Amino acid sequence: MGTGFSRFRGGLKPAPTFPAPTYNPWMADEKPGLTIPPTRNEALEDRKLLDRPTRAATLQSDSWRVLRITSEFVTGFDHLADVYPAVSIFGSARTKLADRYYDLAVKTAALLAEKGFAIITGGGPGIMQAANKGAQQGGALSIGCNIQLPFEQEINPYVDKAMEFRYFFVRKTMFIKYSEAFVTFPGGFGTLDELFGALVLIQTKKISDFPVILFGSEYWAGLINWLRERVLAANNVTQEDIDSIYVVDEPEEVCKIVLAYHEKAERKYTDEGEGVASS
Repeated sequence: MGTGFSRFRGGLKPAPTFPAPTYNPWMADEKPGLTIPPTRNEALEDRKLLDRPTRAATLQSDSWRVLRITSEFVTGFDHLADVYPAVSIFGSARTKLADRYYDLAVKTAALLAEKGFAIITGGGPGIMQAANKGAQQGGALSIGCNIQLPFEQEINPYVDKAMEFRYFFVRKTMFIKYSEAFVTFPGGFGTLDELFGALVLIQTKKISDFPVILFGSEYWAGLINWLRERVLAANNVTQEDIDSIYVVDEPEEVCKIVLAYHEKAERKYTDEGEGVASS
């Protein structure tokens, strides 16, 4: 992929069995691993991190919290190290089974799965559940990266490999690092956060050969028009930035774009490897 994140260059493998993570003495109030039971709103770790406590409380807590964050990164990397290739699919947790985008997400994920791509989602309901369902239908690994929220959000029943994170920024890193593409179905603030996070990394050349695909031209038309007519017109982005966004309406279009980028990336890494070998 790009310069910012590495890739495991191998075929798609079944989910490996991992030993239990080593207990961290600095996290005496935590159980090992990333499985977190539902807690009350005020106990959310990322809320504690972003609060502005007294200086005394900061000195006593924030420095130690870094160890917990580091542990979450390490455990996430260990669990996903062998996942390749994969595509992240985003969309609203509120999408109902009767919504047409639910069925389209199932079909999109199934087509990608049949081509050998694991599917990564946020692990929740709605579009996330649809994508995980499609991954299983297509015979690929179905991954759910859940997040601890003020309200309980359980892992959907179509996830083969589940993780639960305390911190949004750790979770977002996993989505980017282990994906070959982002497919974004209609959604709200969380979906938009993932979308624009990826676009910033593409714009700043932190990642390359990474397509961002918006599914549903009717839903996304207003956003695209605003980007062109307001943001681009004000010279706050470039035409290249706008052109990095694909808008599609059919699962087959998604699959075609993802495969084209994946094959391009494979040729690039093959050529680079041959160049190193011959030098």
